[in-house]
Amino acid sequence: MSIDREVHWSRVYATKADEKLSWYQDNPLLSLKLIEGSGIGKHSSVIDVGSGTSTLARYLIEQGVGTITVLDIALEALDRGKSSLGDSSAQVKWVKADITSWTPPKHTFDLWHDRAVFHFLTESSDQTAYILCLNAGLKVGGHAIIATFAPDGPDKCSSLPIVKYDPEELALLLGPNLRLIRYEFDLHETPWGSSQSFQYSLFQKVN
Repeated sequence: MSIDREVHWSRVYATKADEKLSWYQDNPLLSLKLIEGSGIGKHSSVIDVGSGTSTLARYLIEQGVGTITVLDIALEALDRGKSSLGDSSAQVKWVKADITSWTPPKHTFDLWHDRAVFHFLTESSDQTAYILCLNAGLKVGGHAIIATFAPDGPDKCSSLPIVKYDPEELALLLGPNLRLIRYEFDLHETPWGSSQSFQYSLFQKVN
């Protein structure tokens, strides 16, 4: 049975504090490591897709990244993100959208970051829509970081089914425009101390 994604995620962020979210990270260390390796700087444009209440934008602001866009389907998540940044929230472009139906500004982004959105797209039509959006928004030569549950990760998250990937499977699905250049596996520790297996893949758009 299909779900209303906006209703689901709005309810999650309206009713749960950060420490009750299994995916919460106070410091997105591996994302920052891969971002640094992509060579972005003060003139770069970065989008964090499905940001939730991620702290990534705060770290990017501190590093002086030029243009930061934060996108999420849940207004509640965006409002919490703005609040956590205080006056610095004015340095971020906030976009409320479903990534499978959003039209990005063409070839705008030097870096596309997605930690744990793509693996929620279990229908091939949604996966295709996401990939089209990614290719439309990312500059040729730009980089994409896509983190999903790894093959030995959980089967569900937030009570929803997910699709698990190894980096090569993900690269095959994304297609020839995105070349896999690096990947790392990570054991994420939830706020209550359990472990979840992730893969983080870094791609470069070549066409």
